[in-house]
Amino acid sequence: MPNHLKPAVEVSDRFHVQPLLRTVTVNQSAYVLALAQNSVRLVGVSSDLPAVELNLDGMPKDVASSARKTSIKDRSPSGRLQGSEGMKVHQVQYARKIDQALRVLLVGKETPLILAAAEPMQSIYRELQSYPHLARTAIQHNPETQSDAELASNARSILDELFRDELAEIHSLYALRTSQSRTTSDLVQAARAATYGAIQLLLIDIDDVTPGTVDDDGAVTFADGPSAKSYGLVDEIASRALVTGAKVMGVRKSDIPGEAKLAAILRYPF
Repeated sequence: MPNHLKPAVEVSDRFHVQPLLRTVTVNQSAYVLALAQNSVRLVGVSSDLPAVELNLDGMPKDVASSARKTSIKDRSPSGRLQGSEGMKVHQVQYARKIDQALRVLLVGKETPLILAAAEPMQSIYRELQSYPHLARTAIQHNPETQSDAELASNARSILDELFRDELAEIHSLYALRTSQSRTTSDLVQAARAATYGAIQLLLIDIDDVTPGTVDDDGAVTFADGPSAKSYGLVDEIASRALVTGAKVMGVRKSDIPGEAKLAAILRYPF
């Protein structure tokens, strides 16, 4: 597992999925596009495996080959260098071909794409690329001087930043929805809301195991302690919310508003 988990033993008539939810609901993988005028490579990054370079059909090698030239310093028919305007055209063509090659891999995905590039290629690529999940923050150092492992290390820092930004947006939305009576951090209310499909977004503490049961109508019965007849209430609430199409994120207690066991944003007052 890529996350640190507390030791736990669960005996019940259902799987205890709560500790796994951070792995599958919080981005811990990414693609890094290491882009320079003379080279380009795509590196796959995960939280617990070595970085690996990915080969894509149609990916150009550099600006010159993309422009079908032996060198970007080729002279024009008149014998003069093409100049900065001609160079910009070749760079744009190069970036566009890269974007086209990436579409086959990235279509339908939400995995963050992190750019490692210096100027002017960074700005050129950002202006014309089509993938909606390109990270705002880029790896600024020259990608040609960085190994795949170094790119992966820098990418993980950006993934942490993306997670913090997402949490900040969720906290702001939670505050707004609280003023509209569309939030709860109460286990009893959250269980009923999950049962009837009223939860839109749910943050859960992946380490909490409050024993009890939830009946078919969403009513909660707390248990005096863990047993084979009970299970984790937060785990059960998360499972019911997932079944009804809610977005569920497994986080740490410190990431939840009020450091509660869970925090739910509701689709409507409930």
